[in-house]
Amino acid sequence: MPYDAMSDRSDEDLLEAYASGDALAARALTARLGPRVFAHAVRMLGGDRAEAEDVAQEAMLKLWRVAPSWRAGEAKVTTWLYRVTANMCIDRMRKNRGGTDLDAIPEPVDDAPSAADGIQARARAEALQNALDQLPDRQRQAVILRHIEGMANPEIAQIMDIGPRAVESLTARGKKALEAHLSGRRAELGFEDDD
Repeated sequence: MPYDAMSDRSDEDLLEAYASGDALAARALTARLGPRVFAHAVRMLGGDRAEAEDVAQEAMLKLWRVAPSWRAGEAKVTTWLYRVTANMCIDRMRKNRGGTDLDAIPEPVDDAPSAADGIQARARAEALQNALDQLPDRQRQAVILRHIEGMANPEIAQIMDIGPRAVESLTARGKKALEAHLSGRRAELGFEDDD
């Protein structure tokens, strides 16, 4: 089957095809999910792209290892993969806590058309990341999955192994804490009130 034809197949179908020996299915699934897993890990790890790359590779390796025993219908591949990625990130953050210098975290790359826009975008991203870093791990994970990754509460609940109401609570508390942390910086970050 040509590589282009793989794009119409579900994640579960591709994983099952890989488990049956189809290397093309593995490449298609990696191309589809790898960038999403990496982006999620970057956000969870406070912008540390090198650590995020390691986590993303390890998470995909774990997916390939479970492929032969995958039970279709029990969980979505993406749900399982986001959960594994988040858990690996949390483990790394706990292990490294206290030893991470925030100044050593590389700033996100920005392709803004003007230098002023680029500086402001970086300041906003840095302020958001710093605010996210102040949240407890579970709140940070819920806020990132909901408001940055755009996932629905039921899927977040599966990833985090909690109920949808707990997701609502975590995201609400996280959002409130972010607003409190960032509220005094509205003018500095270029969010002037239009009143």
